[in-house]
Amino acid sequence: MPIRNRAALASTPHRRAALAIAEAGLEAIDTGAAIRRTVALESDTLRVASETLPLPPRCRVRLVAVGKCATAAAAALVEVLGERLADGFVLDVTEPPAHPAARIRHLRGTHPLPSAANVAATREILGFLEGGRPDDLVLCVVSGGGSTLLCLPPDGASFENERSVLQALIRAGARIEEINTVRKHASLARGGRLASAARPARVVGLVFSDVPGGTIDLVASGPTVLDPSTVADAERVLARYGLPASAGPTRLPLVETPKDAAVFAAVRNVVLVSNQLALEAMAAAARRAGFVADVRTATLAGEAREAAARVVRELRAAPPGTAHLYGGETTVTVRGDGRGGRNLELALAALRDVRADELVLTLATDGHDNGDLAGAIADAVTRRDAQRAGADPAASLAANDSYGFFERVTHALETGITGGNVADLVVALRTGPGPG
Repeated sequence: MPIRNRAALASTPHRRAALAIAEAGLEAIDTGAAIRRTVALESDTLRVASETLPLPPRCRVRLVAVGKCATAAAAALVEVLGERLADGFVLDVTEPPAHPAARIRHLRGTHPLPSAANVAATREILGFLEGGRPDDLVLCVVSGGGSTLLCLPPDGASFENERSVLQALIRAGARIEEINTVRKHASLARGGRLASAARPARVVGLVFSDVPGGTIDLVASGPTVLDPSTVADAERVLARYGLPASAGPTRLPLVETPKDAAVFAAVRNVVLVSNQLALEAMAAAARRAGFVADVRTATLAGEAREAAARVVRELRAAPPGTAHLYGGETTVTVRGDGRGGRNLELALAALRDVRADELVLTLATDGHDNGDLAGAIADAVTRRDAQRAGADPAASLAANDSYGFFERVTHALETGITGGNVADLVVALRTGPGPG
């Protein structure tokens, strides 16, 4: 998966190395390749990774694909399964393909905020699943972005209620674990409810994990997973951020998720792609470029600017020729009136501290860091060009205007929508003898 403006960014040997390392991560998590690598049709048997699933004569193989990987995954599954794929629904944030399979219906929703279109699409998907039979096998693609898309508020609420709460939580710097704990209890399609709707059919969740640490009940708010959280947990999150569940514009009625283990007896969930897979591929690319590669963590979290300080501090303590790699998902507590995402803010914060022999590259693997930029490079070249453009990193950071800064100082990464999503990646290089 190429970075579109790689040629413009690759002005030094170490920039070229960092960009190649980032692209190796994107290539490793390619959605279509992951499907073709792990899903195979063998006569009357479907193999999904280590799962072997018999397909008796009356078995319909059906598809529900939700999230930012949905369209690419569905296209690959049509290719692998051919006529054995009976029908299905795809709910994504992108335009439907120009020539979709006739038996697959594509719906387009909104992200990062829910909408009436998301509610309508979710109703259709639930209706589709509720028409299932015991002999059916439902393949359910679950990927990042699915939480917003699977919006179906309980009686007494609307998508506007959820949108207000979500905006408040994001601005307050709530972690994805906290946000999705609330969202699981604010929709009739999350927290195991797709699996529940599909009964009595067998269900296989094909999970493209964008949640660091491999906790699959949080990916798209776990529509095929027995939810370990409760309404009380969600209420505690709302209270922590001063958002009462029963009053004002952030009123958000909460419902309990299915807790009967029998609901999930015929459900299997398989993680096809994760942050760790990307990091392993990036480490291999860094070693090929002559660096000593160190995957520091796949669960980088906390405030983006504090994570930036950590990345630079750890890099400075390393010897020349080191590549530090990070995966995870940071947060931004919004105090200014600017625009930006956590990857751009991390790069902007790192720019204050990086020395001439250091480089930090950040990347949102879906290609969309709260805008059309995917991330940025922070190094001496960026700092030089910021001075030439009269752009003040400190002032931009104080205003939470990382997007405006990197729009002016053109050292942001442009990938377009990648069709993949495993949260965020960071490449930190300490230059010196050897690499480059």
